[in-house]
Amino acid sequence: MTIAVGDKLPEATLVEMTADGPTPRTTAEIFGGRKVALFSVPGAFTPTCSAKHLPGFIEKADAFKAKGVDEIACMAVNDAFVMGAWGKSQNADGKVSMLADGNGDFAKALGLEMDGTGFGMGMRGKRFSMVVEDGVVTSLNIEGPGEFHVSSAEYMLDQL
Repeated sequence: MTIAVGDKLPEATLVEMTADGPTPRTTAEIFGGRKVALFSVPGAFTPTCSAKHLPGFIEKADAFKAKGVDEIACMAVNDAFVMGAWGKSQNADGKVSMLADGNGDFAKALGLEMDGTGFGMGMRGKRFSMVVEDGVVTSLNIEGPGEFHVSSAEYMLDQL
């Protein structure tokens, strides 16, 4: 079942690359008592994700902060090393946290997994965005296959 507005996020551990190496972060740590803009991409370094999705959130990071967002987080079913390298290549440091859902456990728990085996990508997470306040989903935007609109930074800013 897919998560919905008003639902509490399931417990999970994501991993972020830091100066000290891969660092686990629980959903309670990330979302508890905070307002977080989370967006998910099918894969780091992929065309739409690198050209439009992540750059939009980096460019508009200050606008999100001005609307009370404590953290902007990008998630993908990739490992922490890939997410860290992608964030570095996009100059995301200090603007967007790059969270690895290496085995896709969180995407699956959200009901937002995607079967990319036909494209040689294995199981991934769908492209989506959500605003989470103190662990509860307050807005949720799920893209259709091959689409990029409702999960964009611009669209999310209009919802805040």
